[in-house]
Amino acid sequence: MPGYVDCHCHISARDFDEDIEEVIENAKKAGLLAVLAVAEHVGEFDKIIELCQRFPGFIFPALGVHPVQAVSAQQQRGASMQDLAAALPVIENYKDQLVAIGEVGLDFTPRFVSGESDKDVQRKVLVQQAQLAKRLDLPLNVHSRSAGRPTIQLLKEEGVEKALLHAFDGRPSVAMEGVKAGFFFSIPPSIVRSEQKQKLVKQLPLENICLETDSPALGPEKQVRNEPRNIRISAEYVSQVKGVSLQKVMEVTTQNALRLFPKMKPALAR
Repeated sequence: MPGYVDCHCHISARDFDEDIEEVIENAKKAGLLAVLAVAEHVGEFDKIIELCQRFPGFIFPALGVHPVQAVSAQQQRGASMQDLAAALPVIENYKDQLVAIGEVGLDFTPRFVSGESDKDVQRKVLVQQAQLAKRLDLPLNVHSRSAGRPTIQLLKEEGVEKALLHAFDGRPSVAMEGVKAGFFFSIPPSIVRSEQKQKLVKQLPLENICLETDSPALGPEKQVRNEPRNIRISAEYVSQVKGVSLQKVMEVTTQNALRLFPKMKPALAR
């Protein structure tokens, strides 16, 4: 069945609490076959699993500890080993339902890290989740803001073979190191306003590209709630940059998603 896969979406965000049914319906009308719901912290794990049960065969779960954790609406900090310790038993509990571990990664944005010690803690949190993913034979869904090269380097050092680098903000030359390692890169609708993303897509082989929305963030317009239905905007821009048909982009990116997240396949084959 033709259609798109949103490989990285925060569908459990509070932004969707009031109209989740409508959001899902609009996504399906826009040609979506599946949405991969990623987590940021243990507090949303149960909610993600509940959404997957509410929309079976359409929303699929990925659980993990994001490298940046919210202290309050105004304050954020780097992830700690305590954050990971709280999350691991819950991930183990749901492991048979998961299609990926994520959102995990590194974020070296200066306001979140005060020095090398903070970076080292983030690395340790990522290493443990990479090892967990390997043990469970699951791919990683990876965040790498301001840390493209160190993230790819760490994944390679840990022997990770299956990874999606979402909304990669590094140089195309760094991304190509990930391509050589067999990693995939997902492109959000914000590509329409991001010269960096446009340059990235020019360089990346279509065989290593997936689509994402990162809803409710990274939409075509700043400060406007993004939704899974906007996946088509990503696809249209990739089609334009690559000089191939929209149909081709849909087919190849969906094949890529199912290669990376094979546990989705049985539900989408129905």
